Amino acid sequence: MDLTKKKCVPCEGGVPALHAGQVSTMLPQLSGWSVDMEPGELRKAYKFADFKETMAFVERLAELAELEGHHPDFCVRYDRLDVVLTTHAIGGLSENDFIVAAKIDRLA
Repeated sequence: MDLTKKKCVPCEGGVPALHAGQVSTMLPQLSGWSVDMEPGELRKAYKFADFKETMAFVERLAELAELEGHHPDFCVRYDRLDVVLTTHAIGGLSENDFIVAAKIDRLA
């Protein structure tokens, strides 16, 4: 199913993180994201024309994160935004991370 059509489900722990096989089936649905299985993180860097454009995207990303109840970590530079998704409650990746990543891609 299209990840952008799904909604994040609250995760308070008690479920296992996705294993490599599950990740490898979901990752092709995203554009330009990479996975680091050791800390259980999904990462992507976005490039913009300038700081104003970067911050405008950050604002849209923040609104999306609030709607989904799933909040990425990000690092803003003048013309670049680094985004990291993980599900802290389970210490790894969940489907929620992939849902938010797909929706972030749709914003870009």
